[in-house]
Amino acid sequence: MNAGRVDVSIIIVNYKTRQLTLDAIESVYRSDTAYRYEIILVDNASGDGLLDEVAERYPEVVRVANDENVGYARANNQGMEAAQGRYILLLNSDTIVNLDTMDVMLRFMDENTEVGASGCKIVLPDGRLDKACKRGFPTPSASFYYAFGFSRLFPNKPRFNGYQLGHLDPDVSQPIDCLVGAFMLVRREAVEQVGGLDETFFMYGEDIDWCYRIKEAGWEIWYHPLVQITHYKGASSRRKPFKIVYEFHRAMYLFHRKHYAAKYSPFTNLAVYAGIGLKLGLALARNQLKRMGGS
Repeated sequence: MNAGRVDVSIIIVNYKTRQLTLDAIESVYRSDTAYRYEIILVDNASGDGLLDEVAERYPEVVRVANDENVGYARANNQGMEAAQGRYILLLNSDTIVNLDTMDVMLRFMDENTEVGASGCKIVLPDGRLDKACKRGFPTPSASFYYAFGFSRLFPNKPRFNGYQLGHLDPDVSQPIDCLVGAFMLVRREAVEQVGGLDETFFMYGEDIDWCYRIKEAGWEIWYHPLVQITHYKGASSRRKPFKIVYEFHRAMYLFHRKHYAAKYSPFTNLAVYAGIGLKLGLALARNQLKRMGGS
């Protein structure tokens, strides 16, 4: 659907999620919208036959095939290089878009030109909110309160909920700090101003970093829960390979070093890095125990 002017370029990155990706693409095609869109599928050397099937079923989908897994950030940047739309939509391969989601979100962006990026409400398959869809930036204090459970103990206190913003009504449209890459609608002018995703981040943290740079450039970021998508988060497996656990914690380190280290004292930075290291060690230990228990 990319004949003539394209309103939104939808970028989907696949890495061994063949059926989920097919379902995500189909949900986009079921959308009830007058906006023109294109789908750009980037495959990170999955070897699952997805590209051939998409070529047969959806020949209009733009396909990018990588010879290796280049990571989420770089793959999305490859999609952006091919994109023709006025907007860029990052859409996870394990999501289902509701019929009216695209139409409502694009109309919201057209009507609010000061907004550089927006996201909708994201729910898990059981109907619970995916809390990552509306977040604050992970400052040292916000990260501390989140990591040590203060946000769960005091869910209605803004001071202790700076990261997941649990004190904010999830059904109210409002400005926030950052969205999640599972559904992130970005204005082309904002992309041209701040650049694409930082490829130093392999598969986590790139969305938070992007939002930080977009806000730093003067754009607003909005959570707009009038529509939603379903996110099959962690659907592939409960056991996390070392690479996933490592990259998750590495992203924390990279973000703090890039955006906060110069603003805080050496003592605070040391405490942050030590906390990340401790958290990584505990996560690896839990993962190993799960493996031993399942063997």
